[in-house]
This record gives sequence, structure tokens and C-alpha cells, in this order.
Amino acid sequence: MNKISNTSQKKSDRGGWVRLFTLTYLRWMAVIGQTFAVIISYFFLKLEFSIFGCLSLILLSSFLNLISSFYFPKTKRLSEFQNMLLLLYDLLQLGLMLYFTGGLTNPFAVFILGPVIISATVLNLRFTSILGTIAILVVIILSFLFHPITYVGGEILEPPRLILIGNLVAISIAIVFIALYSRRVANETFSMSQALQAMQMTLERERRLSSLGGIVAAAAHEMGTPLATIKLISTELKHGYDNKNELQQDLSLISSQVDRCKDILRNIGRKGKEDIFLKNMPIMVIIQEACSPIFNSKKKDINFSLNDKFGKDIGDFTEFNQPILSRKPELIYGLRNIIQNAIEFSNSNVWIDVTYNIKNINIYISDDGSGYPSNLLKKIGEPFLNENNFKKNFENIRPHYEGMGLGLFISKTLLENLEAKVTFSNKKNRKNEKGAIVHIIFDRAKIEVNTDDKIIKV
Repeated sequence: MNKISNTSQKKSDRGGWVRLFTLTYLRWMAVIGQTFAVIISYFFLKLEFSIFGCLSLILLSSFLNLISSFYFPKTKRLSEFQNMLLLLYDLLQLGLMLYFTGGLTNPFAVFILGPVIISATVLNLRFTSILGTIAILVVIILSFLFHPITYVGGEILEPPRLILIGNLVAISIAIVFIALYSRRVANETFSMSQALQAMQMTLERERRLSSLGGIVAAAAHEMGTPLATIKLISTELKHGYDNKNELQQDLSLISSQVDRCKDILRNIGRKGKEDIFLKNMPIMVIIQEACSPIFNSKKKDINFSLNDKFGKDIGDFTEFNQPILSRKPELIYGLRNIIQNAIEFSNSNVWIDVTYNIKNINIYISDDGSGYPSNLLKKIGEPFLNENNFKKNFENIRPHYEGMGLGLFISKTLLENLEAKVTFSNKKNRKNEKGAIVHIIFDRAKIEVNTDDKIIKV
């Protein structure tokens, strides 16, 4: 019951999404900030340092930006390796700026974190590790080798050695910690974005299929009468007529019925049909539609119950008054994917139990499989779970299984959007054996369609 869509995304692919214009824009901001810092420090604060070296580095960055702006279009996207090279340049340029302006005694040394954080956000782990290692080496070098800043009178601005060592350790730890933190958050954000995109595509497909099913059903219903008339008259024409006037009347009727069929098809194709039964259904019919594409697909027994009345088929519950629900693609697809997981991972039996009272509607989907792995139970419903954990836990149950958590994430999200509460657990099933079970709870007042207090039967 742990089947999850095997849609897999490479998180490192986003490294090719960064535009050259974005890095160029950030570098212009750095150029402006460095220029103001150098001018204010040298001309207003009267600090002495190698202003020629600093301005040369600023001009080099400006020249690189101008080349990027005029030679490449704004839509130019770089590869991960090219992005890494540009970030490496920014890192080394900042390191040289700090070399000319007091090394780690310069409070702006903290900006050395910038290229590493950007790398951790958009590049793969290998390139981020390279930049992080180089950044730490630059920090170590700058703690021992730099041009000190002096006042006009020759006083050297240098803190105690212990402070320099403290800055070295602090910045090095910050590089590692912030890079890991940024990468973790970026990966989770990217995974969630990909999962939501897949969910939207799936939901849109389900909506189109539902709309198509409604149109087909409406067409079959509307065209039944004219087609039956055509069939009847055509049968009578085979026997011949002595009265030609009667023949002409039947032929005119056939022509009118054909025109009516054309009008029905044109009307349905233009705006569809409003059939309340296609929109609102008893809950067991909703369950049946969710099961229909996968029913007996694996030759497993699917057992149903409604308020403790058991049956092998949805038709066993026709005499029960049931909650009427809106036929929403989110509801049908969310249930279908969970039921399909149950069928895939069951040994021979799947149970779908529905109970309801005045307040809640409960749906239990359970199987006689081995249940959820205990180490993954609390993570079920998250997208893009660790693939190695899945392979390790499922290699005996389903060889070659490569799920990533996306399927159950989509189902859980769709159902929760309908204000359902979805829980995954390992509990005893009808065989009194421990297996996987999904419990879905709806607030009846929020999910049930208002039927004006009329009792509707299947």
C-alpha cells in the first residue's frame, strides 16, 4: 500500500535555470556598494589602504558586466559549471578586495558568504562544496596575509590576534552552516514546487476526463429518443409502403430527427450539458468511480462496507440512504490513488470501509500487506522522499520499485484541499492482522451537498 508515483526530478537541474542577467545584476549591486565603501573610507574617514588596487578590481567587475550585458541577451541561461565559474570569480574578487583593505579586520568580510549561499541555493552539491572549500581557504589566508588599514597618522587598525582567530572560526562555521541550511530549504522548496506542479497537471487531466465523461453521458441521454425513432422508421421502410404520402411523412420525420441529433451534438460541443446526477452522487457511487479503472486490475479481492454492512460490490448498498457528495475530480483522484496503492501492496485483500454519522464521514482503506516501513511512517505524504530508503524497504515487496512519495503527496493534498484529515498508520485489518491503513475523515457539513433535506437513494 505504499506505492508512490515514480515521477522523479533531479534537484540539480535548477542550476541551469539561472539567467546570466541575474548574476550580472547582483554584481552591479556589489560594484556600487564597493565603490561607495572605498570612496567614503578613503576620502571621508581618512583611512589609508591600496585604493588603486581596490578601484582596479571594481573596474574589472564593471568591465565583465558590460561584456555580459552587450554580448549576451538578457534571456541567456548558463550551465551549472558556467554559473560556478562566475560565482568563483565573485568570491576571488571579494577576497582580493579584502586583501587590500585589512583582511578579516574589515567588517565587510562577512560578504564572502554571498557566493557560497547562491551556490547552495541553485547549484549541485559538488560545485557548492568546491566554492565552500575555496571560501574557507580564502578566509584562512586573509586572517594571516593582508594589507592593514591605517589612519593618516600611521596608526594601524588591527584588533587583537584572538579576535582575528575568532572571526576566522566564526566565518568558516557560518560558511558551512548557512550553506547547508540554504541548500536544505532550497531543496525542499524545489521539491514542493515540482510536486505541486505535478498535482496540478494530474488534477487538470482528471477534470478534462470528468468533463468528457459528462458530455458523453449527456449525448447518449439526449440522442436516445431521436435515434430510436430513426431506427423504428427505417425498419418500417424495409417492408415498403403502398401509400406514397405516408412514405413522404416518414422520410420527413427521419430528416427532422437527424437534424435534431446534429443540434444536440452542436449544443453539447459548445457548452456541455447540466446533469445534476453527473455532479452530485451518493458516496458509494463516488467510491465505485474511484475504483472503476483499477477494479480487479491485479486480481485482488476488494471488499466494501457501509456503516458495518458488508458487500463485494457497490450494488449491495442500493437500499441505503447515503450522504450525497459533489463529484469533484480532487475527491475521485485522491481516493483512486490511495486505493491503487492498497491494491499494489496487498497480498490478496483490500478493504474499503465507509462509516458516517451526523457529524463526520469516515473512509478507511486497508490491506493485508506488510504495512508501512516504521522508519518512513511519519514521512508518508511528503513529496520526494529519500529514494534509497524506499529501495531498501521495498526490494522484497516490489522489486525495481522507485517511488519518491509524489503519488501519496498528491492524494493527501487533494483531499486536504477538501478539508479532509488524512492519516497513515499500521493497524489491524478485518483479518485481525497488522497492515497498512489510510483513514480519511470529512466534516459532513462541509463535504455533503445540500439536498434540501430530501432523501436520495442510489
